[in-house]
Amino acid sequence: MTDARAIAENYIALWNETDPKRRQALIEKGWAPDAVYVDPMMQAKGHAEIDGLVGAVQERFPNFRFNLIGKPDGFGDHVRFSWSLGPDNIDAPIEGTDFAVVKADRIQTVTGFLDKVPAV
Repeated sequence: MTDARAIAENYIALWNETDPKRRQALIEKGWAPDAVYVDPMMQAKGHAEIDGLVGAVQERFPNFRFNLIGKPDGFGDHVRFSWSLGPDNIDAPIEGTDFAVVKADRIQTVTGFLDKVPAV
């Protein structure tokens, strides 16, 4: 059984890591080389595209941080967890739920859903 909490915590750490070298190390350790990420707004395949996607989100939302909401869960190689994105000390304006498939303790795929987004 995959450790859902560890997978989710490492995933959140990646999205919060602003140092490019440390971020790349987190991707290499926690994601399969051909990993795929997809959500309603973006998609990426492989380490370089996933790194670029994370960097772009950080650029778009400076001083925002990801945090886990609730308890991650899963079964077999499937993991589900919810997260929030926003500045510290206020209610996060963005929330989502991600579903990951893990092989050999590395993320193979992530399908993300946006549960709460601000009105434009």
